[in-house]
Amino acid sequence: MVASGKTSSVELVAEVLDRIEKSQPSINAFRRLRREAAFADAVAADKRLAAGERAPLLGVPIAVKDDTDIEGEPTAFGCAGEFPLKTEDCEMVRRLRHAGAVIVGKTNTPEFGQWPFTEGHAFGATRNPWDMRFSPGGSSGGSAAAVAAGLVPAATGSDGLGSIRIPSAWTGLVGVKPTRGLVSRAPIGEWNGLATHGSIARTVEDAALLLDVIADTGSRMRDGALGVPGRLRIALALRVPFTLAPARLDPEVRSAVVRLGRVLARLGHEVKLASPNYALVGLGVLPRSLDGLRQAAFEVPDLRLLDKRTQANRRLGKLVRPLVGLSRLHERYERRRIGKIFDTADVVLAPTTATPPTPVGRYDGLSNFATNNAMIAACPYAWPWNILGLPGVNVPAGLTSEGLPIGAQLVGRENSEPLLLSLAARLQDEERWQDRVPPGIG
Repeated sequence: MVASGKTSSVELVAEVLDRIEKSQPSINAFRRLRREAAFADAVAADKRLAAGERAPLLGVPIAVKDDTDIEGEPTAFGCAGEFPLKTEDCEMVRRLRHAGAVIVGKTNTPEFGQWPFTEGHAFGATRNPWDMRFSPGGSSGGSAAAVAAGLVPAATGSDGLGSIRIPSAWTGLVGVKPTRGLVSRAPIGEWNGLATHGSIARTVEDAALLLDVIADTGSRMRDGALGVPGRLRIALALRVPFTLAPARLDPEVRSAVVRLGRVLARLGHEVKLASPNYALVGLGVLPRSLDGLRQAAFEVPDLRLLDKRTQANRRLGKLVRPLVGLSRLHERYERRRIGKIFDTADVVLAPTTATPPTPVGRYDGLSNFATNNAMIAACPYAWPWNILGLPGVNVPAGLTSEGLPIGAQLVGRENSEPLLLSLAARLQDEERWQDRVPPGIG
């Protein structure tokens, strides 16, 4: 619409900012709005458009997660306190600006993106547009809630243990965790190889376009999404990966993922029940994630303002730091063992989460141990692929009997994003999930 002149960037950005402000008391998706800066960027975009210039996102409002450095804005990463204003954009934001995007604000995330819920005493609770009693998930919950509520067409997130795919599953969206290294994590860091930026959108094509923009290389994800995959071998992987706490697959989630497998079989793909040999892949998660948190906490102005669980995890990060190197070495073995699934399958189809969305406040007052156990019970399927650095795409798998979204993930070899997106696009043609919106949202 902006490119064709049906609306101006200024008009569109004004409407988006008004929608966001009206939604904040209920959905609370944003930590910061950039009203003046966004208007200035929109004015500049309209001038570029009037001069005949074109760029992939020229004049289009986009949101970014609050772990992202923007010049003139603080990066609180979900924490309380007065953070200094950043003096320059991070690489991903530079790429967004080059593509003409208008960044309207920074979305909520739990402290250092630790949890699959987006709540914290620094900003309150972000709620799921499908049902305000429930969480949109985390840690990119603000970005997912903003897209699901129609506040922005797309948003960036980051995924260290499922933080793009989990909230995308619980808000009915497409969420892409790319191959490790495809998108720059500077200056936040990669959390010892676990984390990467990615895209969240309502459609496969939009998620692919945003990924094209932020990727470090000249990727052609949107072209891949528009392509037609050949006949694929798909492993339907329902077995829960190894966890130190009990976790079971909810029957409604299982039925939804199996149903998608049947849809893929009907489309001509070979779908067989087969799970990767996960074994003890999870042993490396804690050292790498806790050490990443320890490093991120250096910029916190007042550590006393952190959640007690975060403070405890920071202390643990110091203790487990010597194990990080061993974990990175062990990853090579894990890659070979788990990667054998791709000898007989082109794509793994698995649940994104083990349960439907959890209620807001589900984790309030829990100890570190109890929080970790509850997290594992809800979300054991996402993190193995972060350990291995492999790409994954969440696709909507339908709604529960209570009308809450659930998702499935498509996982492939390194740099197989075009194939995964192409397969996701064919599912989208069949499922038409882009036509499903939360009640009361047009």
